[in-house]
Formats: sequence, structure tokens, C-alpha cells
Amino acid sequence: MPKIKTHRGAAKRFKVTKNGKVKRAKAYRGHLLTHKTSKRKRQLRKSAILTKADQKRIKKVIPYK
Repeated sequence: MPKIKTHRGAAKRFKVTKNGKVKRAKAYRGHLLTHKTSKRKRQLRKSAILTKADQKRIKKVIPYK
């Protein structure tokens, strides 16, 4: 079997932790930040873990990460 190509867009957006969970950045932090509260912007800085169903899908497209 040939090697599977990594989906480059997904590889840039997701990281796999040592325990095999998939980390992602939170949305709504790109622009229009003036009306968002400091608390909200601070919480958006933290990374989040994908749900189990989404982890399965993402791990298929980034097999070597």
C-alpha cells in the first residue's frame, strides 16, 4: 500500500498530544475584538480538545502526526 498523503490544511490547524488527543485553537479571535470583553478574549487564547467523533475524522487526514 502506498503512503497516505497528509491533509496540509488540517496539519497546520491541529496538534496531537502525547495521550493521542487532538488539540485545536478556538474561533472568534481573528478580528472585531474591540467589543469583546477582556475575559472572553483571554479565554479564547486557550486551546481546546476535539470531541471523540471529530478526533476520529481528523486523525484520518493527519496519519503521521
